[in-house]
Amino acid sequence: MQSSGSNPPPATASRARSLAAWRQRPESGPRIVLFSGGSAMREASRVLKRYTHNSIHLITPFDSGGSSAALRAAFCILGVGDLRNRMVALADESERGRPEVNACLAHRLSSQASASDLVAELDQLMTGDHALMRAVPESLRGEVCQELLHFAERMPLGFDLRDASVGNLWLVGALLSGERDLDRVLRRFSELVRVCGEVRPTALDDVHLVALHADSTRTVGQHLFGKQTAADHGPIRDIELTSALEGGQTTHIDADPRSLELILSAQLICFPMGSFFGSVLANLLPRGVGSAVLASEQPRVFIPNAGEDPEMRGYSLAGCVEKIAELVGRDANRQVAPREAIDWVLIDSRGVRYGSELDKERLEALGLAVVDVDLAGTNDETLDPIKLVEALLTLV
Repeated sequence: MQSSGSNPPPATASRARSLAAWRQRPESGPRIVLFSGGSAMREASRVLKRYTHNSIHLITPFDSGGSSAALRAAFCILGVGDLRNRMVALADESERGRPEVNACLAHRLSSQASASDLVAELDQLMTGDHALMRAVPESLRGEVCQELLHFAERMPLGFDLRDASVGNLWLVGALLSGERDLDRVLRRFSELVRVCGEVRPTALDDVHLVALHADSTRTVGQHLFGKQTAADHGPIRDIELTSALEGGQTTHIDADPRSLELILSAQLICFPMGSFFGSVLANLLPRGVGSAVLASEQPRVFIPNAGEDPEMRGYSLAGCVEKIAELVGRDANRQVAPREAIDWVLIDSRGVRYGSELDKERLEALGLAVVDVDLAGTNDETLDPIKLVEALLTLV
């Protein structure tokens, strides 16, 4: 590993010993906060749980695409799809795990079947007649079926079940039957699949993302940020929240208090790869998050996307760091220098192609340490999850 700039990472030899120790006893692994959302960190999360069961995944609740969109519109809830996705990725895959429960909750209904066939499959699941449900241990089957029944009882007439995740339906059913107590629901889902870490939304409100473009156009809805229709209006210059996808008003919300506690408890804060505005920066919009990042005395690292991220168009890697600092400072109500928000930028300048300019000299001029290490995956537009996780853990 090579680094430049200030705040060099710990010595490689000592970190190698730590990696081996954490692999032997992941329950004693480090507490790393990752601001995330979507699927970009899914494979890396499956690797990370081999080294630590104490990782903290703060997920944007503003997802407005896919099957989550139908659930949000029908039940006026925050997006649950990315929370479910990450909990399934962190599920225990050892002999202590519950692969049958995981397989059932990870299952998706067909995107091609007729409405009547989809309702019939849901009926099989909630009555326990479905093959996946019959494989679930009898001691748990009744509970899993019960929450799906709660969903079905409240499902609006004509609800679109195409491509619906069973885990999403379970989460919504549990929310509706439990007076929308998200803490209880996430805790129980985590217990069912034995999540090796903690997954939470950064906020608990039912609101949506808005992208503000260079030509002053507004793109409403996170699911549209990376589309050509949005790109036609130029780079995203800022983001904000709105109360609704149609006819909403600009709004401000508070962060989930538990998420703020977790930020302050972490040994490392990570802004990882993922849709830059819709998944990573969106976590900084709830009030309190930026201030908690600044209040932490632990190091912070930025891992840029390999390949093209439509949301990073118009930004160099230094520009991305400056944008992170801008949103952190907005919450703290003061201007924040990039070196206050980020200590390290983790890259592979030799084996990975970045869609944004890799301006190492500018990053160093901003006072950041550039950690340049082999991260390349199967091609120069992907990051290898094992290399990435091991490199990240050496920064703790």
